Amino acid sequence: MILTDTVETRAAQTLPRSLYAEEDGPWARTALTGRAEADVAIVGAGILGLSTALALAEAGTSVIVLEANEPGWGASGRNGGHANPGLKTHPDEVLRDFGQETLTWAYGAPTTLAALIDRLGIDAEFRQGGTYRAAVSEAGLRDVEALTEALIRHGIPARFEDAAAMEAATGCTRYHGAMLDPVGAQVNPLKYTRGLARAAQAAGAVICCDSPVTRYAREGAGWTVATPGGSVTAGQLLIATNGYSGPLVPKLAQSLIPVFSAIAASNPLPEALRGQILAGGGVLYETGTVTIYYRVDAAGRLIFGGRGQMEEADGLPSVAVLRQLAERTWPGLAAVGWCYGWNGRVAITADHYPHLHALEDSGLVAVGFNGRGVALTTALGPRLAEHLRGTPGALPFPVTAIRPIPFQKFWPVGVNAVLGADSLLRRLRG
Repeated sequence: MILTDTVETRAAQTLPRSLYAEEDGPWARTALTGRAEADVAIVGAGILGLSTALALAEAGTSVIVLEANEPGWGASGRNGGHANPGLKTHPDEVLRDFGQETLTWAYGAPTTLAALIDRLGIDAEFRQGGTYRAAVSEAGLRDVEALTEALIRHGIPARFEDAAAMEAATGCTRYHGAMLDPVGAQVNPLKYTRGLARAAQAAGAVICCDSPVTRYAREGAGWTVATPGGSVTAGQLLIATNGYSGPLVPKLAQSLIPVFSAIAASNPLPEALRGQILAGGGVLYETGTVTIYYRVDAAGRLIFGGRGQMEEADGLPSVAVLRQLAERTWPGLAAVGWCYGWNGRVAITADHYPHLHALEDSGLVAVGFNGRGVALTTALGPRLAEHLRGTPGALPFPVTAIRPIPFQKFWPVGVNAVLGADSLLRRLRG
């Protein structure tokens, strides 16, 4: 049974400009040519596709990863570098919807990430300094107090930090308080994704760059997956394209809201500022609809992100509002200056949960990580690998039908209305 018509593809693209890309240099790209066979074919060489490929290859399962560009080209290689614990949804709801095992698994995802990086020896600038969810209003303060209480009740080692503690942690008076989860961490996301790719290759996985999938079909007991240069015959198929899911899987893109997140990277901070802003290596994201998040990286740069313009952009002019916000928060930043600005898409689902969808009886789609993909997809990859190898009960979420979001095609208008640049400045002034 043919599931897709031929999908028109664009020319392969180089890695978008960012601090990470400039520091790490080019990747040796090899495209698929001719016919190949594998037990599993994976579409997408982001963290999810690569962590799944690694687990499969280490278990002795042959796997080919097909990537339209190169490993880490999408959100996996250009995100803010936060490895946050848990799901976006309140833990009481997660417990109700999926049970204790999924709740515990999700909040332990940064620890899974830490163990994998240590085992593989990946130089990803990993630091486990905790995740702060910081309140910028009295309503946000009530939220983080309640969240802290709920996490503790569920056995998760969170703690509440008051306004004075947050001023000491961040060097600013912006916060009424925060929830701190000590297992949260930070990484250089491109170095981490490329480290996963190298580890997967060393274990036997094949990664084909510049190989966008144009068509896939169920043939006999397996799948035939076509690219412009060749095709793969595989028994199992995994689609792991997340925020960059196009028309390949019918209705999939319409089931996601691809929100753009922008990042500004400062020049290395002077010691005085470096000692004030998250000196313990933690990461922070704020309460509210318009999310601001930041960390200080291994070189002492402030990596400061938030919602930006709803289209692909790069360069410092594209993150002017973020820079203004940061400089108002820490006036000394204006003299430090900025080196890079870029953005990328994250996939938001209507219920804020990851979504798993079946393709016939031997294919799977996994998307929708709602800005928490670094740790979550690292932990999910081995579970997907177990499922693809036939282990029952391996998945932490149910497999559901693809459900398009009503009026999804109007998402740029709606997102701009809620997350526009003016709202960032209004929040800062407030």
